[in-house]
This record gives sequence, C-alpha cells and structure tokens, in this order.
Amino acid sequence: MVGGSRAVERCDALKRPPYSEAADMLFRPYLSAAHDATIAQLTAWMAEAGMAVRLDPAGNVVGRYESFIPPQLAGEGDRARMASGVVGADSCVSPPSGFAGVPPVNWGDMKSLIIASHIDSVRDGGAYDGPLGVMLGIEVVAALNAHNIRLPFAIEIYAFGDEEGSRFPASMLCSRAVCGQIDYSALDVADRDGVTLAAALESFGLNRETLLTARRDSSELIGYLEAHIEQGPVLEAEGLALGVVTSIACQKRFEVTVTGVAGHAGTNSMALRKDALTAGAEMVLGIEAVAQAGPEDLVATVGRMTVGPNAPNVVPGEVVFTIDVRAGTEAPRDQAADAILQQIQQIAAKRGTPASTRLIHDLPAAPCDKSMMEKLSRAVADVTGQAARPIVSGAGHDAMAFAGITPTAMLFIRCKDGISHNPLEAVDPADVDLAFRAMLAFVQDLGTTDE
Repeated sequence: MVGGSRAVERCDALKRPPYSEAADMLFRPYLSAAHDATIAQLTAWMAEAGMAVRLDPAGNVVGRYESFIPPQLAGEGDRARMASGVVGADSCVSPPSGFAGVPPVNWGDMKSLIIASHIDSVRDGGAYDGPLGVMLGIEVVAALNAHNIRLPFAIEIYAFGDEEGSRFPASMLCSRAVCGQIDYSALDVADRDGVTLAAALESFGLNRETLLTARRDSSELIGYLEAHIEQGPVLEAEGLALGVVTSIACQKRFEVTVTGVAGHAGTNSMALRKDALTAGAEMVLGIEAVAQAGPEDLVATVGRMTVGPNAPNVVPGEVVFTIDVRAGTEAPRDQAADAILQQIQQIAAKRGTPASTRLIHDLPAAPCDKSMMEKLSRAVADVTGQAARPIVSGAGHDAMAFAGITPTAMLFIRCKDGISHNPLEAVDPADVDLAFRAMLAFVQDLGTTDE
C-alpha cells in the first residue's frame, strides 16, 4: 500500500511512545530517546523503500535513492535506454542495501533532489507538522522503486532532527547546519535542564566539533522539495486540498533576560519592588502593541517565558522570554523589531530592572524558485483538476535555509480548521494522497526539460 494513506498511518504511529517522550501527549525533542526511536523506525521504512540510509553528523536521518547509471560507467545499451530521460532498474548500478551507518554511494557528477521536512515536535504537538513531509518523500521513493524507475538524479530524503527549536534555543538547527548557515558559536547552548548541545550530541554518538560537516555543497544539488500541512485556514476556506507556496515570511527571534531583585512576597513593599515579572509583563504588552500597529502581515509573539525563582511566596528576580517577529518582507519586520527592543529598554530603565537581549536567529524572506513552482503547480493541476492555489507561508520551514543554496519548492496540504502545533491537528488521507501523486509527478517532470 504505497501512497497518502500509509503516510498518514505512519505519522499516527509516531505520536505514541517510544516515539514520544510522554505517554499523554506528543513531544519529540531533538536528540532525545524519542528522537532515537524515531530514527530507528525511519531507517527501516527508508530501507524498505529501496534507499541506502545514514545518520549525518547533525543527527539527521538521510535516505538516498540512486539515479540511473552514470554515463561514464554506462555501456552502449545503457546509453540508448538513458536517452528517454527515465530508465528502469535493469540499466542501473544497484546501490547497496539501505542500513544505518553506510554513506551514500559516490556516483561522481550525479546530483540530488532533496525531499525533506522535520521529525521533532513542539510540546503537546500534532502528528503531521513535519513528519508528514518525510513520510510522503518515502512514499514517492517507494513508488519509483516498485516500478523500477530511476531518474537522471538521485533523491535524498532528509528527516531533520530539529526545526522547532523546542529543546535548544535555536530553530532549524539541523537544516541550517546542512546549508552551512550556522557557526560554532551558535552551538554553545543548553536545554531547560542544563544539558548542553555538546553533551546531547555525545549521547547520540555524535560530536559538536563535527556537526557542521553535515553541510552540503550547492553543486551537489538540483533542488529541494518540502510538503507540509498548511498550518492555516486558507485552503480549507477555499475548498482546496493543495496549495503551492510562493514565499516564506522572514523572521527574527530574540531571547530577553530581565533582572530584578528577588525577595519575600510579604515583606517587600510594592513601592520598592524590582519585580522582573511585572516588568516582563509590561514588555509583552508593548510587543503586542507594536505588532498591532503594523501592516497586516506583521506578527510578534512571546511564546516562551521562564520565571525565577518560580516560588509562590517570592517576588520574581529573573524572567527570560523569547520574541518572534515575522513579516512578508524584511523592512516592516526590522522596523518592528527595533521598536520592540527600544520599548524593552525604556521599560527596564523605568522599573530599575535591567534587560539584556540576544538575537537567536535572523531569517530572510525565502521566495520559492519560479521554475520549480511552475512544475509543482502543473503537477497539482494535473492531479486535482484545479489550478494550483499560490500561497505565502507565514510559518517558517526548513525550505527557508535551502533557498539560499538551491532552487526550492513547497507544497501545502489542507489541515482541518487550520490547526497546528496542537494535538487536534488533522488531515484527510484523500488530500494527502493527492499530495503524494503531485509530488510523484513533480519529480518525474523535473527530469525533463521545458520547451
């Protein structure tokens, strides 16, 4: 059973232990026991689909389905069969059986199409945000392999270990490592329990010093494709199963630390307090006001806040919170971010609670490639009988990182009520099957030349 229904079933299977850190909700953070169990299961599914599988230095699962035999190794009969652009496995040099730890075969000049998404989740998240794109990539390869079809390029399925940033304070850590967009200074981080990234990597048999060697060179790639639930209401409102992403909004993320003076709740008078939490609360409202005064596509969110010492009878002495600012283009986002940071310092000075800010990441808007969008739109129209709906993504995706090194395309899939990052996340298997068919048509069309 190859197709969308199996992709959905596999996502559902991964929302329970051992693939989740909790029995009563889905939580799969990077480099956790649940991540490790998911790697093992994905390795088996990728191998079953006909891929050679490895774990890269950043903790990403990578399955590779080889292209047809390289021309320099082909005989005359092979070259004749290759002239059609798509050939059967009888004219291929077979790749090794897929299993973890084996690097992809070196095929010289043959390039790859990456199909990818992430397998980590937010705390109490949904089953399809991320993993559905990985499962659909596996289904595409399984279909090609079942029909002995090899393309003029390899297909590599990446299951990124971290996109959400739900464990360490930086999102898209793994795809940015693959794209060469982080440096070692960004790896000096720890999770809420004080476990450093270096220690977490070591527990996985990986190494902080070699993590950045997961980088891929743009010369090795022909493009990147990601399928993802929409995480919004547009497709459902318009009665459409699929949409083609034209661009991904730019974003900046900051971490703010507000320092007050902790003290006894009963003996510290209100007039003399330096309460880090009330200062932080005023800052949060100021952030909301800046975003509300901006253009429609500007949004700002405080999504995480920790309070210390976090005791009911102690005035908070420290608050740490995040700020996520997004817009369709850089100018309004940057203007809002500057205004927010100014407000934070004004409030800090007024209340006597110093505030430090740290830029966690700065991601530019990521337009998708025109040619890739056209091919994906054509595939969507062919399988749905409707013109493809162009749509801008307000959410960030791993495709943002790849837009800097190779042509990218993204396919959105309708999700019920636009709900995401929530256990109520739901998709229709029939919609997912349309996505599978569109992706399969897209990868085969990618091997041809436009007239």
